[in-house]
Amino acid sequence: MAYGCETLGQADSHHGMTLANIARKVAEIAGLPYAGGYAPPSAGGPPPYLVPAQSLVGRELATRLGVQGLDDLFGGVVPYAFVATKAITHGLVEPGAAAPRGWSEAFVRRAVGATLPGFTAFSVDDARIAARRLLVLGPVRLKDTGGVGGLGQRVVDDERALEQALAALAPEVVERDGLVVERDLRAPHTYSVGKVVLAGLEASYCGTQGLTENNRGQKVYGGSTLTVVRGGFDALLQHPFDARIIAAVRAAMVYHEAAVACYGEGGGMVLSRCNYDVAFGAPAGGADGGQVLGGVLEQSWRVGGATGAELLALAALRDDPGRTRVLASTREVYGNDVRVPDDAEVFYQGEDRHVGPLTKYARLEPESDGNA
Repeated sequence: MAYGCETLGQADSHHGMTLANIARKVAEIAGLPYAGGYAPPSAGGPPPYLVPAQSLVGRELATRLGVQGLDDLFGGVVPYAFVATKAITHGLVEPGAAAPRGWSEAFVRRAVGATLPGFTAFSVDDARIAARRLLVLGPVRLKDTGGVGGLGQRVVDDERALEQALAALAPEVVERDGLVVERDLRAPHTYSVGKVVLAGLEASYCGTQGLTENNRGQKVYGGSTLTVVRGGFDALLQHPFDARIIAAVRAAMVYHEAAVACYGEGGGMVLSRCNYDVAFGAPAGGADGGQVLGGVLEQSWRVGGATGAELLALAALRDDPGRTRVLASTREVYGNDVRVPDDAEVFYQGEDRHVGPLTKYARLEPESDGNA
């Protein structure tokens, strides 16, 4: 059975309701009954197929929930909580700097060429050191390691702004979760690169993300348009994408392989849904003479904003075994009176108590080429 595992208190939020609808779609594709929120299976009964809201942390928890491999959940299992956040993307300010148990410098060495210039700090003092090193090159972006949709970020362009930003942080939160300190890009283009495995189907994708304004006027994630192909990441390289998209795919592959090699060994890591945000752009401040920087910003090993499109594409590939390529999209639209295309599948539409009126939907784009 497919269960949507909702975090406590979110069942009636847009996150919880979207997760439930995603789980229903997963169950439909996998040919499983949808059983709602998680409940322990009866004695002797088979463990459920899980659709968790977040990556599961630790082999012990995964085993207790019946997760042994890719066929048991749509999402990911990681050995430590920080591995599922932006924290792993960059290295420390110096060897021996504060870091959580399980931190892998080997990952940083393997992934450094596939990420933007930056650091991860687990103390406010280390964040200050990191930001000062980068400020000599231009504006710096401070990022909450668990922020989603572009929230939890602030750009500073001088030491005064830096000190104001650091003063607003809770030191104990930085020590627990870390803080990403990264070169800021001017008008970056952000690509989504990912892979999903479900019910014997494997598909990979690349595409672009868009921003929209939420009900408070903030710029947040507004949806993705994905080209989805049958097979793993290598299959993407066989299709005629432009050079920038190929560069994004290769960066995501380096990051993914480094994570599996450095955090998966002996840690029970399971990744059946992977998404990597990869950005390219000129550094803010213009100190680099027009140089373009690019790299993976973060990973997502759980249900994400692009999942609706991923699932519609998987269903299309399942229904037509000869099909190798599908174009699919998701949209998140804030406000009332949203017009949803007739051929779209709605994953949420309503008034969320925190963000206000919101609609989330996915569709197969009419330009989809079934013969590609």
